[in-house]
Amino acid sequence: MSHLSTIYILWLRQLKRHWRSKPRMIGSLGQPLLFLLALGFGFGPIFQKAGQGDYIEFLAPGIIAMGIIFVAIFTGIEVIWDRQFGFLKETLVAPVSRIDIMIGRTLGGATVASIQGVIVLILSIIVGFRPMDIHLLPLALIFILLIALLFTALGTAIASVMEDMHGFQLIMNFVVMPIFFLSGALFPLEGLPKTLDLIARLNPLSYGVDGLRGSLANAAHLGLTTDLLVLTSITAFLLVIGSYLFSKIQI
Repeated sequence: MSHLSTIYILWLRQLKRHWRSKPRMIGSLGQPLLFLLALGFGFGPIFQKAGQGDYIEFLAPGIIAMGIIFVAIFTGIEVIWDRQFGFLKETLVAPVSRIDIMIGRTLGGATVASIQGVIVLILSIIVGFRPMDIHLLPLALIFILLIALLFTALGTAIASVMEDMHGFQLIMNFVVMPIFFLSGALFPLEGLPKTLDLIARLNPLSYGVDGLRGSLANAAHLGLTTDLLVLTSITAFLLVIGSYLFSKIQI
């Protein structure tokens, strides 16, 4: 079996696996929608009084990123689940490269997370968000895919060195929440104290949120070119690290 055939089969398997979990997919939309409605309309008047414009227009790209990362990074728990119940062993003993297995699983998880991001984008438009330039929507989809790939690879990398499902959830919450809240998803990056500004610039999600905000709301702070280059580089790095750690799993 060729490398591409293996990757395609595993990608398709991941899609089918997530599609069967419709309640989980629908439930994962609850948090982004709650943030969008509660924060968007709750803090909207304050944001306008501060002279920052419509908060929904500012908030929506960050909430889209939220919808992506929470689905993407928790696909890593499936690695631990499959290891505990023996399904991973059946896959790893097959005469195919572990790198191909990791890539196929990652692409499948990233595809699901990307679909989730597109759904949140549609919900944002229903709520009142309006993309500034329709011609930049393809670029926004690229940022959605890159964010999904980055955090799916991160989740897989961490899950590859863990065996406890509950421990994975605790670590993911410890990692994901600071990454999200310090990415500029909920507040502007302009005028931050130097320490917070440095943390935001070291946060990979900052470039994803800023890229989405630039391509959807024409309000990039770091620059679309910078966002794209940094996010692509970090995604490629994590894919390499994730592939290496996955290849070292003991069965």
